[in-house]
Amino acid sequence: MKKLFLILLLCSTGAFAQINPENIKIVRDKWGVPHIFAKTDPEVAYGLAWANAEDDFKTMQLTLLAGKGMVGRHKGKDGATVDYVVALLRCREVVEEQYDKALSPEYKALIEGYIAGINAYAAKHPEEVLVKGSFPTTPKEYTTSTVLSLSMISGVDVVLQKIFKEKVKTLDDFKAAGSNAIAVHSSKTTDGSSYLAINPHQPLEGPVAWYEAHLCSEEGLNVLGALFPGGPVIFVGANENLGWTHTVNYQDKVDVFQLEMNPVNKMQYKFDGKWETLEQKTVKLKVKMGAFTIPVKKVALWSKYGATIQTKQGTFSVRFSANQDIRGIEQWYKMDKARNFSEFYKAMQMTAIPGFNTIYADKRDTIFYVSNGKIPFRAEGYDWKNTIPGNTSKTLTTSFHPLKDLPQYVNPANGYLFNANHTPFNATGEKDNLKAKDFDQTMGYEVKDNNRSIRFQELFSQYDKISFEDLKRIKYDGQLPKGKLYFPANTDALFQLNSSEYTDIQPLIENLNTWDRKTNVESKGAAIFLVMLNYFTAELGKRGDMTDYTINKDEAVAAFRYVSSYMKEHFGRTDIALGDLQKLVRGDIEKPSWGLPDVITAMHTRPYKDGKLKVVQGESYIGLIKFPKEGLPEIETVLNFGQSTHADSPHFADQMDLYLSQKTKKMTLDKAEVMKTAVKTYSPK
Repeated sequence: MKKLFLILLLCSTGAFAQINPENIKIVRDKWGVPHIFAKTDPEVAYGLAWANAEDDFKTMQLTLLAGKGMVGRHKGKDGATVDYVVALLRCREVVEEQYDKALSPEYKALIEGYIAGINAYAAKHPEEVLVKGSFPTTPKEYTTSTVLSLSMISGVDVVLQKIFKEKVKTLDDFKAAGSNAIAVHSSKTTDGSSYLAINPHQPLEGPVAWYEAHLCSEEGLNVLGALFPGGPVIFVGANENLGWTHTVNYQDKVDVFQLEMNPVNKMQYKFDGKWETLEQKTVKLKVKMGAFTIPVKKVALWSKYGATIQTKQGTFSVRFSANQDIRGIEQWYKMDKARNFSEFYKAMQMTAIPGFNTIYADKRDTIFYVSNGKIPFRAEGYDWKNTIPGNTSKTLTTSFHPLKDLPQYVNPANGYLFNANHTPFNATGEKDNLKAKDFDQTMGYEVKDNNRSIRFQELFSQYDKISFEDLKRIKYDGQLPKGKLYFPANTDALFQLNSSEYTDIQPLIENLNTWDRKTNVESKGAAIFLVMLNYFTAELGKRGDMTDYTINKDEAVAAFRYVSSYMKEHFGRTDIALGDLQKLVRGDIEKPSWGLPDVITAMHTRPYKDGKLKVVQGESYIGLIKFPKEGLPEIETVLNFGQSTHADSPHFADQMDLYLSQKTKKMTLDKAEVMKTAVKTYSPK
């Protein structure tokens, strides 16, 4: 069987035959981070695939299976939903159409090298393959999976859920809940260097949890940073000259159209006065049901606008950019290799990545921020935030805004740029901020702030110039801002109760009233507030959108009584600290954790056990980078757990204490330094 697998592998891609693993060196440092050295970029990609598979092959396969339409064979009904969405969004079709003509030869060679590495690992370790017949995989199948991933990140899953009225399971593992990014110009720093803080808030485990790597070839690739399992390039990080990071942004990325259907033919819709026929395709799914795999057929519909769903409310089409351009990962590859701001900006001009704020700094005194997106030109006169009539070519979008149309800053006079998933019109000092009214309103940019953005401005206002240690203090700040808190509901009433009027909950009220709004593990006020947030999320969430709702006095009292009941039931007392309640968990390891939702050191939790809450998302990969005028950048990083998902690996949780103590590890782009301190060096074979 293993011999047959190898024969299929050799036939599937010429890249495998061309790449000699002996030419690739994987160098593991004391933290298990792979530094991959080879002559060519495709060889480095091969080594990255192998190293990532050694650490987390199982998670990598969750992404790869989508490209082959095999998630249902692994995860049953939930997985079959993913396979159906791939067909509904025509991810394979767009790859077939664009692969040969849209992608550069250099990028295709890189992907072929990467896929060869994955296939080679699967052939060597068949016992780790989750679904029989899923390997070898191909570059086109892999690209199909990346189109799906970028579609999900664009928010298409949320839209589909609304259309299906929650009958379609959302892909929670593919979601992001926030991020921070900071760039500081050399004119604002005490040592004359530029600074960059990479601080995305991702799930701590799963398909979009971070994996750290260093990629170095003789073809100009020398970049260190983080990627998602199965990613062939660095998504956030730094090379010898520059660095960048991303945060999630919330401009209007997805449009929903209601079709005007023919009352006597449910497969016909009116477009510019004529009846058009919906295209339909039968999707053959295979669903794991216990020990058996059951074949299921389902129809996927398509209109001029895109993927189409018929419900009792009507027939709706969904249109977005992520399944119209397959070059998203290639754009990151070009960003990895950019040597200066001009080359980086040229890569950004592809606008192939469908969203994300991008914040940048380099050694040549440039800081930059753009609220990036692949946003269509839309006709005025329609409410693009809501459902649009799908019966006229006036609403059929066919082209996209160039990068120059998007909100962006280069070297603002105040010397700093930041984003915390809030409006791009508060990115630096007040006088330098852009105005929302100056941009195409149909792009739908966010115009609100949040707790983190308010707190960032409080902190930046304290400094005339910032040292690297100041940057760390700002990045690791865990305090809510003064004044009104920007949660969906106004929480002022929680802090305005007279404790003497409520003897049963008096200690809790007094603890919250005297809370300094810090979220360290010792904080009792933070523990109370976290339980309250979960209470209101559940209670007010039943009422629908509670944006700008003000919690009243009776609701505040009810919340305190819930906290009292909850803490007594699970902890036997009401004076618990945040660290008693909130835990960072890795396998059998459980440790107290700081942070709350929407502080700079953000943490998001789910119920764990015995009333405790487990951190599942928030502070994840952290990179702090100093760009001196001469020499290589100084890089410090940390992961929330470690490089490996294998419980028996020394790198399963070896960064956990470093992370919880808010410290970092030194990293380098210097090959000689890497080799000097190497723990293990080997070729991927």
